[in-house]
Amino acid sequence: MSEKRIVVTGASSGIGEAVARQAVERGWRVLAVARRAERLEALQRDTGCEILAADLTDEGDIARLAEAAAAFRPTGLVQVAGGAKGAAPLAETSIDDWRWMFEANVIGTKRVIDALLPLLRESTRDGSYAEIMVVTSIAATVPYTGGSGYNAAKSAEKQLVDVLRLELAGEPIRVMEVAPGMVWTEEFSLVRFEGDKEKADAVYKDVQDPLSADDVARVMTDILALPGHVSVDETIIKPVAQTHPWIVHRGPLTAKD
Repeated sequence: MSEKRIVVTGASSGIGEAVARQAVERGWRVLAVARRAERLEALQRDTGCEILAADLTDEGDIARLAEAAAAFRPTGLVQVAGGAKGAAPLAETSIDDWRWMFEANVIGTKRVIDALLPLLRESTRDGSYAEIMVVTSIAATVPYTGGSGYNAAKSAEKQLVDVLRLELAGEPIRVMEVAPGMVWTEEFSLVRFEGDKEKADAVYKDVQDPLSADDVARVMTDILALPGHVSVDETIIKPVAQTHPWIVHRGPLTAKD
């Protein structure tokens, strides 16, 4: 098999950064992609990965990604970039927030796949397998109050992944989806609540052991490390305290007699 070389988007923080770090620890080559150059440079100093500062909602930056990826010669794509904005009832949500979520989670994912799929196909010409892994959310399949825009965007992204898997039938490319539940990261809820730390912290208040970015990245890199012919099509990851997307136990988890 050829050397594993993966492009990781959303790599400046959270799950994307954790995947990039763990992938390098596994001995894989990584091209880490995100908007914030200074964070990528810190990641590069720590890990030695290759980096590209790019906004995946910008067509010019997508062209630069395609050029950088051609030199990198990827065997895999891990698409993490995305996010949520707002938690108001549907009738009170902002069209601008909806537009941002569809650009970040759906159109951005399509643009990245459009740019990298020819290169991934090229990597399989030596008989190897390639891979595309997309991070969606449990919000893609289970609606919850206050989640209308994010539910809609992640549902669309999931359908994109499912269709792509069907359309690549007969090719040695596995297409996999990872759908996390409650994950504490430094920025996800802050972005959603426009920097309101009190609201962001309340999401995780009294929840014992919400998932960390490292937890999710460990599962993702474990899957990526499986033999190339093994496709784990869909993986749902939740903390034990979250028994359903909208049922979260707050308080200590206790043993029963």
